[in-house]
Amino acid sequence: MTIQENVPLAPLTTLQVGGPARYFAEAASEDDILEAVDFAHAKRLPLFVLGGGSNLLVADSGWPGLVLKIVTGGITQQEAGGAVIFEVGAGVDWDEFVARAVTENCAGLECLSGIPGSVGGTPVQNVGAYGQEVSETIESVRAFDLKQGKTVVLLAESCGFRYRASIFNTTERGRYIIVRVIYRLIPGGSPSLKYADLQKHFADPGDPPSLAQVRAAVRQIRQSKGMLIVPGDPDCRSAGSFFKNPVLSETQFQDLASRAELKGLNIPSYPGLHAQRKVSAAWLVEHSGFNKGLTMGAAGISRKHALALINTGGARAADLVRLKEKIQQGVQEAWGISLEPEPVFVGF
Repeated sequence: MTIQENVPLAPLTTLQVGGPARYFAEAASEDDILEAVDFAHAKRLPLFVLGGGSNLLVADSGWPGLVLKIVTGGITQQEAGGAVIFEVGAGVDWDEFVARAVTENCAGLECLSGIPGSVGGTPVQNVGAYGQEVSETIESVRAFDLKQGKTVVLLAESCGFRYRASIFNTTERGRYIIVRVIYRLIPGGSPSLKYADLQKHFADPGDPPSLAQVRAAVRQIRQSKGMLIVPGDPDCRSAGSFFKNPVLSETQFQDLASRAELKGLNIPSYPGLHAQRKVSAAWLVEHSGFNKGLTMGAAGISRKHALALINTGGARAADLVRLKEKIQQGVQEAWGISLEPEPVFVGF
């Protein structure tokens, strides 16, 4: 394994901002990971594990230690108990795997089409969109445990999955390096049509849509919102949704609804987990005075989606942080709600 020095990180991220890594390496195997971990320990370097670079903001100062990019590949599949089990390398492009699953007529991931990044990142934040969450299909995660110094297999119930969270980004943040993810999908299953935009898209009577048709519709909807990576589209220099949809208790929601009523507005919402209310962060942002297309220096809000903060060209990480903080302050003042960022902040 080759270890490089002072490698620019901005080109490896979808936001295209941030400074260099003091050391950088790619791991294509578990042996590579062990070698990189030993190198970091020997030099007493902080270690950051990089996947597809689609959900992070790198500081302008970069990373002072070792950045390890996981490129473990390969997709295998086998039938078991009426399901199809896919074992996928953490470095595999996520949308390529979803395309493979749909081609094999296996349901469970079709609504997660078009999400940028790698397979290894999906369990970390329990990636979800358009009515599906990846935790619904994950059977287990194979990972290198930095605490034990060995590879382990974590069953789904041990991963602590909840809305946009898992043990990998909460209680055990920084402990595991994901190597492979095992998914259980349903052969010949019906596509999910829980999301309102998809129901509208397929509103005309006729035969139920296929998995491939739902995948195509999801990608089309994502593109219309600037959430699909399209070369040359400035709205794509983003980290996707920059803020999580707040999940409120019933009391918090009623307080929010009362504030909205005083302004002559209705809060769009949908049921969250455990009798909580999930509220649209995009609605909160736009109704706090931050409209699509707004710019602040070289940072801005996408013209297509209020949750996507973008690099309009030549932005620094500090520019995006200032815009983030301005939006958070505005939403807090207008609605009494604290918006939580979704991307990982590296080197801050």
